[in-house]
This record gives sequence, structure tokens and C-alpha cells, in this order.
Amino acid sequence: MDGVRDMLDVLAIGETMVMVTPEHAGGRLTGDGTFVLRPGGAESNVAALLAELGHAAAWAGALGADRLGDIVIDTLAGRGVDTRLVRRDPDRPTAVYVKDPAPEATRVLYYRDGSAASAMSAADVRAWRARPARLLHLSGITAALSTACGELMRHLVHDRPLGTRWLSFDVNHRPALWRGEDDDAAGELLALAQAGDVVFVGRDEAEALWGTPDADSVRRLIDKPGHLVVKDAAAEAVAFTPSGTFREPARRVAVVEPVGAGDAFAAGWLSGLLHGDDEPTRLRLGHYAASQVLASSSDFAPLPPAEVLRVRGRRASDAP
Repeated sequence: MDGVRDMLDVLAIGETMVMVTPEHAGGRLTGDGTFVLRPGGAESNVAALLAELGHAAAWAGALGADRLGDIVIDTLAGRGVDTRLVRRDPDRPTAVYVKDPAPEATRVLYYRDGSAASAMSAADVRAWRARPARLLHLSGITAALSTACGELMRHLVHDRPLGTRWLSFDVNHRPALWRGEDDDAAGELLALAQAGDVVFVGRDEAEALWGTPDADSVRRLIDKPGHLVVKDAAAEAVAFTPSGTFREPARRVAVVEPVGAGDAFAAGWLSGLLHGDDEPTRLRLGHYAASQVLASSSDFAPLPPAEVLRVRGRRASDAP
């Protein structure tokens, strides 16, 4: 990003880890394979894709004061993301996860216990106020990292201390993170979703959490946000808005592996929101961005120039 802008388009807050992934697209995890290290985090994925599309985007969180943290900062900054709000923790490490990609189901191995990000708390909010933004993007992953992170999320969502125009919340239910006896993923994520302005949720994760079998039943449950987008994998995405309900079929794509596609969809849709596009265009932008990640072994896939993406998003259909 060139220079300092008074107002960011997007501030995304959450955990980013170092992702270890096979170097070649479609490669599996083997002992004699070659691998690359890249940032991996739902919120920073969204920030990086929005920066790629020309938006002023920042990511805030916490990393270890280690070389892995340097890799995250250097890579995200190289993609145009403002990282000046990231806190470096000298006592806790940067988390790591390892991907074993496969079209049917990518296996992911996490090494995140005791990470710098798990120590984020409401005390971090004061520093984040230094960069006002039009939109704040969060996900349910952060709420499950620790007790302090749960309190942080409730503060950001319910108290709105950052004063953004829009609060975007991606449910992003990760069952393995909600493993304590007192954890109530369904109740906690529902309360956070109900307080958002824009909410993204997968139809399948909504069914697993709340027993809602289709998009309409999700809307009856999550009835307060002005914009609710229910993603039904390869079938369609349904947007419930103040001006009506909109459905848009997903693009056909040869899937390399699916991790990160939901973040890309959110970035495409939010880009449309920030540009003032109509709802069908926002959904098509989301589908197009997701299709690029689905065809890649990375959580992040380069997108065409913003003006090209906008033209593709406005078409009724595109060739795969």
C-alpha cells in the first residue's frame, strides 16, 4: 500500500499461522516432498485478497517474535496488506499448520496451543483504534482460541469499540477448537452472528451447529443481520438482504483442494459491498474468487485486475 491512508476500507482481526503445504499443486504430504511456508488465516486471507483487488486492507493480530512471524509479516505486506497493527509476542510462538491436500477432503494438522494469537485480549483494542476502517471482518475461529479471545470477540461484536460502518462475521465453525466441557459453539456463534451486519455461513456448518437443513431455515434462525449469505458448497449461494432474497449458482471448477475458498468468497462479496455493487454482482464476485482458490493448492490465489473481476462479476454466467 502506498503511503498512509486516513481511512482503511477493511480491518481484519484474527489468528494467522504459518501454513506448510506441498510445493506442487495437488501434491500430498510425503516424507521426501518439498514444501513452502505461507501465511494461513481466515481473516488475513480476506485482507490479502481485498488488497489484491485494490482496497486499503489491514490485518491485526498477534505473532511470535520469531522467524515464522517474520514470514507472515513479510508475505502479507508483500501482498499489499497493512500489518502495522500486528503485535509481536516475545514469550509465545507463531502457530503452524500442515496441509495434506486432496480434492475430496484436505487433512490439516494444527500446532497452535499456546500461540501468540491465543493471548489476544480486549487490551489489544486500544492499539487497533489507530487505523479506523469502513468495515471490520472477524470470524468465529477467534472466539474458540482461548477464554481471553472469546471475551475479545464479544467486546468487538457487541460493544463495537472500533466504530466501523459494517461488521462482517464469518461463522467459520472449527469443531476441534470447541472441545472444552463448557464450550458452547452453537450458542456462542449464534449470538455473534446475530450481532453482525454481514454474516457468512456454510449451509452444512449451519446444519451441524443448529440443525437448520436449508438456507431459509438459517435465515429464520439468524434473523437480525441486514445481510446473511448462506453458501451451499458447489450448489449455490443465497443472500438475504433488506431488498430481498437472491440466489446465485456456484461456478463449475476442477477442485484441487477446498481450504480457503470460503475466505475468497467473502473477499469477493465484500469487495462488491465496498464498491456499491448490487447483490447479484456481489454473489458472482464471491463465486469467482472462490473458484480461483478451489483450483489452487494455496489458501490464496491471485485474482485478475479489479476492473476485469468487476466485468466478470456482472455477467450472468461465465465459462469455467
